[in-house]
Amino acid sequence: MADASGGSDLVQVVTLLGAAVVAVPLFKRIGLGSVLGYLAAGLVVGPFGLKLVAEPQTILHVAELGVVMFLFIIGLEMKPSHLWAMRRQIFGLGSLQVLVCAALLTLVGVVGFGTPWAVAFVAGMGFVLTSTAIVMQLLSERGDIAAPRGQRVVAILLLEDLLIVPLLALVAFLAPHGAEARPVGGLWGQIGLAAAALAALVAAGLWLLNPLFGLLARAKAREVMTAAALLVVLGAALLMELGGLSMAMGAFLAGVLLSESNFRHQLEADVEPFRGLLLGLFFLGVGMALDLDVVRAQWPLVLAGVLSLMLTKALCIYAVARLARSSHADALDRAVIMAQGGEFAFVLYNAAQSQGVISGQVNALMTAVVVVSMALTPLAVMLHRRLARAPALSLDGVEAVHDSCGSVLIIGFGRFGQLVSQGPLARGADITIIDADPETVRDASRYGFKVYYGDGTRPEVLHAAGAHQARVVVSAIDDRPAATRIAEIVKAEFPQARLLVRAFDREHARDLVKADADVVVREVFESSLLLGGEALKALGASDEEAGEIMDDIRRRDAERFALEVAGDRFAGRSLVYFNQPAPPADDAR
Repeated sequence: MADASGGSDLVQVVTLLGAAVVAVPLFKRIGLGSVLGYLAAGLVVGPFGLKLVAEPQTILHVAELGVVMFLFIIGLEMKPSHLWAMRRQIFGLGSLQVLVCAALLTLVGVVGFGTPWAVAFVAGMGFVLTSTAIVMQLLSERGDIAAPRGQRVVAILLLEDLLIVPLLALVAFLAPHGAEARPVGGLWGQIGLAAAALAALVAAGLWLLNPLFGLLARAKAREVMTAAALLVVLGAALLMELGGLSMAMGAFLAGVLLSESNFRHQLEADVEPFRGLLLGLFFLGVGMALDLDVVRAQWPLVLAGVLSLMLTKALCIYAVARLARSSHADALDRAVIMAQGGEFAFVLYNAAQSQGVISGQVNALMTAVVVVSMALTPLAVMLHRRLARAPALSLDGVEAVHDSCGSVLIIGFGRFGQLVSQGPLARGADITIIDADPETVRDASRYGFKVYYGDGTRPEVLHAAGAHQARVVVSAIDDRPAATRIAEIVKAEFPQARLLVRAFDREHARDLVKADADVVVREVFESSLLLGGEALKALGASDEEAGEIMDDIRRRDAERFALEVAGDRFAGRSLVYFNQPAPPADDAR
């Protein structure tokens, strides 16, 4: 029997992994994102699809550890000082959003669906609790977690995670079993237990964890460090769960307490593989939890619930964001990404059913509504991204280029352009610098550089920047198509200027040569040759020998490049190469 059970478990594991491996790349390829891929895969293999995997609730319970580890990694990025600076957003903005959404979602249940106020309140509060897993994954995929608008979303999610304890206490008070079902002593005892768990975690983070990791690092047992990282995450989650709080909140606080540790990066590297796998498993579990029988039997009610609750919550979030002085674009983005119900709704609804506050039918119906809303969120985000207008560039404090007449025109003032400018400036040349990023222009002015705003791919902008009088035009941008376009315009419109262009790789260099650029520099040429020369010296070569070898590498690479382009067009051009010591590699960079 044990062997049969073990074989069955292995089949389910293989099925889940196979579903994820097939669905996620497919959905990402067609632009629907990984979250929707996981949800669809779970729906297909789950008990309401092909029935290849049973007991989705068990899988969900295990896979919640993915959310836990995700919050731990987020905590590692937030120092206590940073978290303290966010206190107004967490308790101010978060509380305001929760209160407004709770009131209006309860009203929707009472007025729109005719449910008793206690049932409407529990159903609405479950929907108020946004899905931390889905929102954090979407923010991570688009790189917004560290951005200001992402930080505001994280703050609200943290406040919502803290709500689960008072909400469970409220459910007990709403139970229709008289005063004995909701003793006051039990509530204060739960609050005391939660406070004790928090105090224990903070104490461990301040006085125990750093010495522990120092001891393990000196032992030089790599696998034990990984085990210790998992112990910290899971131990913090267990401690918070025993205290009646959210496991994810415990992991987040553990991460914050370790954010200034010397072992922070090691911990992140150790936890990351488990985080990704378990978070994917969580989304699979959510997909499997969608009861298609309930949806089929009551689809008008499910559809009405999803639309009314999502639209009401989105409007509340937008209104609160605007009240907090967020821009229209940020408020709309927050409304779209947070309009769904979350995984804590399942916990709240199950507790409410066990206490007799809601019926099993209401639990099944609201669970279906929440799961459908979670599945719709990636689609809503994708639709919003395609329909929303790109935010207008703010040109406050930025001067557009006009009537310049320097002898050197530099296009692009990133790291590359800044270094290029040093030589002409040291010689006292009259330089004009333009950049198409207003933020770069503003940053440069803070450091004493005069940079004008201008798009170098437009001939009229180049003329206003003085390209018609310049002796040298340097294209230092890292946009390959734009750099090629600039080269074509300069050679056609301003032939008196010598054109020097930054190339991304060998193929890009060929395009620039065909555009008649005078000097083409592949962007990390000299640094790579310099490092190669230092490697030779470290092997015992003299300075002269190392220089001769690197010069030979440069010469042979130039000869190979000359054979790749038309000889007559290459003649007289100056090309600098890098990173190609061995013979042929057409796409070498």
